[in-house]
Amino acid sequence: MPERARVSLGTMIAPIDRRVPARLALTAVCLGFLMITLDATIVNLALPAIGAEFAEPSTAALQWVVDSYTVALAAFLLTWGAAGDRWGARRVFEAGTAVFVLTSLACAVAGSLTWLVAARAVQGLGAAALLPSSLALIVHRFPDAGDRARALGVWGGMSGAGLAAGPVLGGLAVGLADWRLVFAVNVPVGLVTLVLTRRCVAETTPHARTRLDVAGQVLGTAALACVVAGLIEAGHAGWTDPAAPGLLGAGVAAGLAFALAERTVPAPVLPLGVLKVRDFAVATVIGGLFNFCLYGTLFCLALFLQRVWRLDALTAGLLLVPLTLVVGVNAFISGRLTHRFGARGPIVAGGLLALPGAAGLALLPSGPSPVPLIACSAVFGCCSLAMPAMTSVAMTALPGRAGLAAGVLNASRQTGGAVGVALVGGLLPGTAMGVVAGGCAAMVLLTGVLRRPR
Repeated sequence: MPERARVSLGTMIAPIDRRVPARLALTAVCLGFLMITLDATIVNLALPAIGAEFAEPSTAALQWVVDSYTVALAAFLLTWGAAGDRWGARRVFEAGTAVFVLTSLACAVAGSLTWLVAARAVQGLGAAALLPSSLALIVHRFPDAGDRARALGVWGGMSGAGLAAGPVLGGLAVGLADWRLVFAVNVPVGLVTLVLTRRCVAETTPHARTRLDVAGQVLGTAALACVVAGLIEAGHAGWTDPAAPGLLGAGVAAGLAFALAERTVPAPVLPLGVLKVRDFAVATVIGGLFNFCLYGTLFCLALFLQRVWRLDALTAGLLLVPLTLVVGVNAFISGRLTHRFGARGPIVAGGLLALPGAAGLALLPSGPSPVPLIACSAVFGCCSLAMPAMTSVAMTALPGRAGLAAGVLNASRQTGGAVGVALVGGLLPGTAMGVVAGGCAAMVLLTGVLRRPR
């Protein structure tokens, strides 16, 4: 039996304390997952306030406040998944939560923008430990297929809830108190998560023979960081600045070295063979495009509403409620539609409905016009119909390798989000939303490549 298969079975046979209610264990795991999805978007409405306090008007600097977190999260997801197999998923989950809490506190008391960006990067490292270990803990705690499916449904719902609530809560925090509250709120939530995890969540069986791919981790991180830095620099200084093509070239070189390393190391962080499975590869690309469009749009609108329309953070957050509400509701609806009709329809519907929404947002006037903003952003929010559907395709395409499938898909999504903020954030609002519309169209076109269910 392959080693990865042994690891998956091992996590299933570790003893479970049946005296602890399953809902408490699920609550602990889902609280941790909610924190990391919330933190991907909650900071957007706080960016102008952060820039004002540190006298940093540059959009490029503010992009790094978002992308330092997202790059670290994307780059370390697969490695932390393997670490959970090696040392136990609960141990990794607790370590990730502790790092997340401490770095949230460091962000809340940051004395400079450099300090904040560095703390956000380490915060992303903690988030990368939380995400795959939370999945492993759910699989371990719910061995029955039906119970596990319901638990994973709740876990998945946290993603939509976090993405939807982030901008609104960020606006409320800045409007009612201070941007530092955006990060400080993680501290009590994280402490509750740690207490519940210690008391209610059983450990999985460690597998000391699981190897970590150090070369792949270093090269993959370098590739992603250089590409994101190159796109941010291009948006800030222009493509004629030699730093932009230099960074992009370094990213491509590191990416090629990463692909070569993954072909030769004994336990690659990304087995390249899985990308030959057509449906899995397509679902992974769609996942990256989805986050590219959503994260890029949220970043662009947050700055547009406050810098161009001159709205305060609270008003801007409230104006984004229709968008975030539609994102959350449609993510829930999509799961039911996918179960009943298959994945292709929801993905196509999400992309097609998002297209006119993105086009409308590209044409917003330079003065406050709430009605077209609300209408277009609500239509764009229908893109979330694709979210559970693409996850279903990815998980189904690799039977027996659910952990690997989830890790690669989530790494692709976070990479897409980082690139979206880096590329879209450096463009004029109209051009930015035109690029987002192109991403939505690509999602629809790629759906045609998926195999039709028999």
